[in-house]
Amino acid sequence: MSRKNQTLGEFIIENQAEFQYSSGELSRLINSIRLAAKVVNHEVNKAGLVDIVGAAGETNIQGEDQQKLDVMANDTFIRTLTNRNILCGIASEENDDFISIHGQNEDNNNKYVLLMDPLDGSSNIDVNVSVGTIFSIYRRVTPAGTPVTIEDFLQKGREQVAAGYIIYGTSTMIVYTTGHGVNGFTLNPAIGTFYLSHPNMQFPETGNIYSVNEGNYVHFPDGVKKYIKYCQEEKDDRPYTSRYIGSLVSDIHRNMIKGGIYMYPKSSKAANGKLRLLYECNPMAFIAEQAGGKASDGFGAILDLQPTELHERVPFFCGSKLMVEKAESFMKES
Repeated sequence: MSRKNQTLGEFIIENQAEFQYSSGELSRLINSIRLAAKVVNHEVNKAGLVDIVGAAGETNIQGEDQQKLDVMANDTFIRTLTNRNILCGIASEENDDFISIHGQNEDNNNKYVLLMDPLDGSSNIDVNVSVGTIFSIYRRVTPAGTPVTIEDFLQKGREQVAAGYIIYGTSTMIVYTTGHGVNGFTLNPAIGTFYLSHPNMQFPETGNIYSVNEGNYVHFPDGVKKYIKYCQEEKDDRPYTSRYIGSLVSDIHRNMIKGGIYMYPKSSKAANGKLRLLYECNPMAFIAEQAGGKASDGFGAILDLQPTELHERVPFFCGSKLMVEKAESFMKES
């Protein structure tokens, strides 16, 4: 079979042996994410036609206004993943606490927990800018058959067994890794099937794009300011191009294909940064490292950080390896 025509389902089956805990559960889990992604994609694509854009009138645990599509995407993923009896727990950026999933007999012997940002960048949906879903999967650390605890979710990023994102854009893609490289699958909407379109995705070692909200420049640490000025210097292969969408999935996806760095540092307005370690940074860091890139908090690897709370925020630098290392050098000098 030509890899070009390989479906996501066929790819999962063919590569299941690479997964060290191969028992079929992870395959079923990825397939469930695929199903939920298609439902959310359908709703996103008709957002301009029906009343699912705009604020839902609630705020989430982060104190941010929830968008109607946030709530829809959150409910869709939780419902789909719960009904398939694959997980023992789910944590979402949109929920205050984690969800413990009970099996049919109240006991749940499933091995996996999933953390997610169900609709990253949803504030952009009203203006037809690409948004996405981010997910992260771990094996539980507490005994099977018992209710999950916070300990199952507060694991270092290095312990992830799979992570990925779905980007709802001009085409809809699932990009994911199980620790054996990164592969991207594009949805053919005519038949509802994802096909392998981007095998073995790799960050270029360096690039010429930097992605940061420069409107916050005055609030950034000196190291970040100096790196931005470095990017803007007319010297060697610089100045770099500034590209910032404001949807993490879209910015990372572009930079992985073209080469670049994404930055959301801490600032005087956000002492710990804005992005969530468990829902955004860890899964994107796992993908970046598997694609030959790098992810850092400015001083060390994101994947080595020990989470202390469910909705913890951290500074985030992610992208082409040499560019992240250069940014780290400015941070450490300052």
